[in-house]
Amino acid sequence: MSNLLKVSIRQNAILIDSGTQKREGQQLRQPTLALLANVKKLGFTFSEPLLHALDNNPPSLHLKIYATLKEVTGINKNWTPLVKAWDTPTGESLTDHLITLFHNLVGSKQGTRLQCGHVIPANTFPLERYNGCPFCGTPFQFGEIENYGQGSKLKVLDLWTMDDAQVFLETLLTSKTALDATQIDSLKILLAELPVPDVTIGMKETAMVVIDYMIANDKAENAQYFFNTPNDILRYLWYKKTGFLQLIEPKTIVQRAAKNNAHIHYLLDKSKKAKAVTKDSLKLKYSRKDCRMVANWLNNLDLDIQKSCEIMHAKRSMWVRFIRALRLAEYSKRQGFERLAELLDVFYNQKYEVWQGRVNSSRLKYDAQQTFALLQQRPGLFARSLFANMLWFGAEDTTNAFSKVIDKVPARLVFTLNMYAQNYFDKTGQRSVKPLGGTNKRIKQNALLDLYEEAQLEQMKTEVQDLCLLAMQKRFAAIENKHQTIFIDEKLYKIPVSIGDRSESVQDLPTALMGTRFSVEADTVRLFMQWGKDLPAQHLDMDLSCMVAYENRTDRCSYSQLVTTGCKHSGDIRSIPHKKGTAEYIDLNVAELEAAGAKYVSFTCNAYSNGSISPNLVVGWMNSQYPMRISKKGVAYDPSCVQHQVRVTQTLSKGLVFGVLDVEAREIVWLEMSFGGQVVQNLDVKGVEVLLKKLDSKLNIGHLLEIKATAQGLEIISESDSADEVYDFKWASNTAAVTQLLVD
Repeated sequence: MSNLLKVSIRQNAILIDSGTQKREGQQLRQPTLALLANVKKLGFTFSEPLLHALDNNPPSLHLKIYATLKEVTGINKNWTPLVKAWDTPTGESLTDHLITLFHNLVGSKQGTRLQCGHVIPANTFPLERYNGCPFCGTPFQFGEIENYGQGSKLKVLDLWTMDDAQVFLETLLTSKTALDATQIDSLKILLAELPVPDVTIGMKETAMVVIDYMIANDKAENAQYFFNTPNDILRYLWYKKTGFLQLIEPKTIVQRAAKNNAHIHYLLDKSKKAKAVTKDSLKLKYSRKDCRMVANWLNNLDLDIQKSCEIMHAKRSMWVRFIRALRLAEYSKRQGFERLAELLDVFYNQKYEVWQGRVNSSRLKYDAQQTFALLQQRPGLFARSLFANMLWFGAEDTTNAFSKVIDKVPARLVFTLNMYAQNYFDKTGQRSVKPLGGTNKRIKQNALLDLYEEAQLEQMKTEVQDLCLLAMQKRFAAIENKHQTIFIDEKLYKIPVSIGDRSESVQDLPTALMGTRFSVEADTVRLFMQWGKDLPAQHLDMDLSCMVAYENRTDRCSYSQLVTTGCKHSGDIRSIPHKKGTAEYIDLNVAELEAAGAKYVSFTCNAYSNGSISPNLVVGWMNSQYPMRISKKGVAYDPSCVQHQVRVTQTLSKGLVFGVLDVEAREIVWLEMSFGGQVVQNLDVKGVEVLLKKLDSKLNIGHLLEIKATAQGLEIISESDSADEVYDFKWASNTAAVTQLLVD
């Protein structure tokens, strides 16, 4: 039940499956009023239907709900920073650290010896200002959260029933875009609690989670239905081995592990050891039961043998390893596995032709007719190479060829083309890409752009956008709709459609799509980071930082610069206490930053220690119209003020940008941009701007609904009560449901 409650909270709701009828003419019971008062301190309130449903249920359910809300808001964690009252600087300097280092190296006893063993000389650090050792960053003293209910806005939770949960499960399974980490986590919970509906699964990555659930419940034979190609089987096997839903090459994982364990100081570099350990962890070993299961899957595939081998060719090196580890050659000699034997024979002897090789050959020969004929066989791949082919063969011939198959292209790709044409055909711009398993990078524009005049490139943009919009209008128009009016919430014009975003962090509080903009309510934005809960005491140095971008320069607030214009840091913690976890904060003064001419402030977290960002590390920001107080111990966390927070679950990133403050607009953009390096100075500020530009070019939900309204002849009205179709912020919070607008 508690897991289902967590899923419902992510959707701005509370799951209750009984007692949902209103008790007419009666006041709310005392336990219900007590729960309402307590959750208001956490920044929540209840809708009227939910309030009455709670009132009809026993206090035991109230306790479960309150405990779950406390868990997701993290109030049971330790939020004590290193410095007390850290909004007033301690005045510590590099000289203090050097003097302390010298005294400890020579074994001096003059000073105060702390629990960690370090001696702090007199006239260096003001020890009364610290909750731990200012030299090594180990906390000793802890405080409770004292300030609750300072938030100026309450998050309204609605009523969810088991029927709603079942519908949500169906939308996740049928989602036409890849699910993010939050949705994948919710899907796993729902599959364990609810019956699997008979629906067509929208994405291969989603199917992997369902297959894993089936195998865990001894239904491996039913998984055959979800495998259409050999690489679907490979994807599942790799997901089971690594936890990655995408086919990230082993060498990429090894390289990332090595880079993450590199260190600024040579003596602390563990990259070679990490490389060896990761290689060893990726070795394949399977039981006889697993081998037979996979052999049956491959043997029972309906796909043509030649076609199967061509698909396997793209991951040939991985397949060779899996074929050996799964003893498939042995099983292919058994009776009943004749099809598997033929598959292995064709694959090993390469008795197949690779379609992509034919495309590349025709393209290099500048044979447009043959190239387009081949690409029309696979409309999705034609869409992915459309822009490059327009520059190579010319816009008119390419778009004419593509228009013949655009109706067969998945809607998510059609919208992607429409969104990114503006950036691709811009000579002066750059593109933001994220290689599979890598970090976000800036890349130069296609060199062929220089062959064209600006007017020609503008024409290319227009041709692509007009073609894509016309195609989507046709798809919407083909759907019969007897409604006459539609309501589109203004907030939906600030929420991008989730296409191509695979967020790797989990949002335990009500979710938001990457690119969503949050308004700053006052002059203070407070960043926070919490990590290390339930881990033994150890050196685990995670850093909360921010990078301030001005017109011609950058500034930072981090462990090495605790105070700068408009920014104050709570102190650098480098070792975590036993099982408690620890926290860091940064306060941003928006008015001061604006006066200084700052453009953007990037919110970042880094793993200074060897390895990637600590699992279950939580980052986010607080924001309130009213002043946010800091306790005597320095605790500055108040769940009611939290505007957005995420829990990091990915394992390959060393650094993460989790938000950007647009100072002039007074808006915070939630994004997820990974980068390499131990410190915030490794962040490519220009790369952040390029990613923001990419997010801005995304089609937002409001405009997508306008396209639907135009195509289906619906009148857009301003009152939701009288509209036949209502699309509000609550509807958009189910991002998987939004993808149903991507009509194929």
